Amino acid sequence: MRIKVLGAGSWGTALALLLHNNGHNVSVWNWDEKHTAQMLADRENKAYLPGVPLPSDMSISSDLSELTEAEMILFVVPSHALNDVAAQAKQYIKPQTIIISAAKGFHSEGQLRLSQVIAQYLPHNPLAVLSGPTHAEEVGRALPTAIVLAGKDNDMLLKVQDIFMNNKFRVYTNSDIIGVEIGGAVKNVIALGAGIIEGLGLGDNSKAALITRGLAEIIRLGEAMGAKKETFSGLAGLGDLVVTAGSRHSRNFRAGTLIGQGNPWKEVLQQIGMVVEGVYSTENTYKLAQKYQVEMPITEQMYAILYEDKSPEEAMWALLTRSKKDEIKK
Repeated sequence: MRIKVLGAGSWGTALALLLHNNGHNVSVWNWDEKHTAQMLADRENKAYLPGVPLPSDMSISSDLSELTEAEMILFVVPSHALNDVAAQAKQYIKPQTIIISAAKGFHSEGQLRLSQVIAQYLPHNPLAVLSGPTHAEEVGRALPTAIVLAGKDNDMLLKVQDIFMNNKFRVYTNSDIIGVEIGGAVKNVIALGAGIIEGLGLGDNSKAALITRGLAEIIRLGEAMGAKKETFSGLAGLGDLVVTAGSRHSRNFRAGTLIGQGNPWKEVLQQIGMVVEGVYSTENTYKLAQKYQVEMPITEQMYAILYEDKSPEEAMWALLTRSKKDEIKK
């Protein structure tokens, strides 16, 4: 199959390599021509996926017109860039081309899920969402991974499932697009909080409490937005939360750790050098919680740290001193 991957970050590069190794004709689109030239010269994405060689027959370019030949297109660009990329790309995409949304987050205008943004530009294309506990560093090295493919057309899901799967990369299907996307976006907010706890030196007990109560927040918001509760017990919910909120590969966890150590978050983003999606997701999740009238105290405190200059110490203690609650009741 002829596949085009839009986005040459770590995840886009890892997915392109996976699909190439599965025997498909894969090319990568990169908006940055200078970065494209570096990848072509070195056959390696030194900026975002260092140490992983890229096959000589995998095309890399900055030409969107090549989309006309694609049978499947992966959108793997950050949430804040998706609108512009989709707007530029739509003129080249045929109606029968399968579209896969493989990034995580919400769009800042109206807090739309990313598949909703793509559907606005490509309303007639078959569309699915790929999400789950996946670090690009490990997928790029072909380490065992499981992921979720969500969509409404079961025949299309089964076809795409076969395209992605191999003995190191297992794909499960799910009809709950809303839940899969919410799990993938909001877990970044909780991962930032877990990193802050790490930076503050508050220990594993408090980190486990925050992750567990963070999952409760994700479920509350998801159900309010029409998701299935059981989705959040799966790979796109609990699985993605666990891997993002406690791994050295997680940019959100690393960023939170630096914030907890007293570094201003804007300086932290420069230090990380890659998109920290949790910063954008915090603001959007906070607005969604207000819109759907969902209680999300961890999200509220994360928003206060990032956008209201509240100190991490004050925010964490505010969570611990909230009024008494029953664990099960919403």
